Amino acid sequence: MTEKTEGRLAGRTAIVVGGGQTAGETIGIGRAAAITYAREGARLLVVDVNGRSAEETVAMIREEGGTAFAFEADITRAEECKAFAARAEGAFGRIDILHNSVGIMANDNHAQLLEEQAWDRIQAVNVKGMFLSCRAVLPVMRSQRSGVITNISATAAFWSGDPYVAYNTSMAAVNGLTNSLVIDCAKHGIRINAILPGHVDTPMSIEAVVREKGLEKNELRRARSAAVPLNQRMGSGWDIARAALFLASDDARMITGALLPIDGGQLLKRA
Repeated sequence: MTEKTEGRLAGRTAIVVGGGQTAGETIGIGRAAAITYAREGARLLVVDVNGRSAEETVAMIREEGGTAFAFEADITRAEECKAFAARAEGAFGRIDILHNSVGIMANDNHAQLLEEQAWDRIQAVNVKGMFLSCRAVLPVMRSQRSGVITNISATAAFWSGDPYVAYNTSMAAVNGLTNSLVIDCAKHGIRINAILPGHVDTPMSIEAVVREKGLEKNELRRARSAAVPLNQRMGSGWDIARAALFLASDDARMITGALLPIDGGQLLKRA
């Protein structure tokens, strides 16, 4: 397999956690990020709890001449996070980028209707899993005295009134985790930021919600697009991936501790 030698990430290695995706007609944030990193020269380890979906992402990258491997892992298990970090270091010799793109909202609800089991599962995946994946790569990044971690949060961390109590809380926790790591990691040359998407047209935010809530797909798309001030149009996985590419590149070498909304002005509209 020929390694790419050009691009903003040439010679670097990236782990994309959540690099597969929910089935749907659009592209997910993790898959779009993995493909975008590869197009810019990075070598990829694509991690997902669904190994087949991770392999699909890898196939797309290899079709374009990129270097990528798949790894099936449940990031709520510390030993599996350690395993994917070891796999990346063993295959590539270093870990330059960790992109955390895992988030679920299954069975979320208003507080009075939310089951404890659903709450626990959402926090385990969205918060504990992100912590464990960060912890797994930090020893490697500290030893190389460089690295970039990008956590995918959501503007939902600042919302109220939506029937997603557990998910919104977990995104606020992701922002807190990101901020908590910044200063200690900075002295080792590691940058840590979070991207906060607003409404995006991805399989998880559209198809998964349609299936769970019994909504009509086009009606949901119209309603969510109408809520976006900028051109009344949702973003896509590619919009988030382009921001992630910037944060992972040397163009952002002085940026750490940023919570970057990619939302077309939704947060200000709600203020």
